Amino acid sequence: QVQLVESGGGLVRPGGSLRLSCAASGSNFTIHVMGWYRQAPGKQRELVATVTSAGRTNYADTSKGRFTLSRDGAKNTVHLQMNDLNPEDTAVYYCNGVVLTPPLNYWGQGTQVTVSS
Repeated sequence: QVQLVESGGGLVRPGGSLRLSCAASGSNFTIHVMGWYRQAPGKQRELVATVTSAGRTNYADTSKGRFTLSRDGAKNTVHLQMNDLNPEDTAVYYCNGVVLTPPLNYWGQGTQVTVSS
């Protein structure tokens, strides 16, 4: 059973920065894709960014140029550096991990990010 433990959320002013981290533990399988999704009140969960075990990244259009996702493969840890935050980035951010063989999908408990003056 994989556990994803998130850290780094909080309150930040518009234009500020936050760094989210997610550490996976308990897996005997390769976690092929790790990343972040977010869900704002009244909205569906949406992609923020993902990275494969090979280091290939994928960003949502709203993340490009502001957010940077990195992965420490040896530790199954990902870090999301978020810069130039705005109120539209306010949401609960969820870490996600995907195992391809067997097909398994894991979620963290979520961490709140609030951007407000």
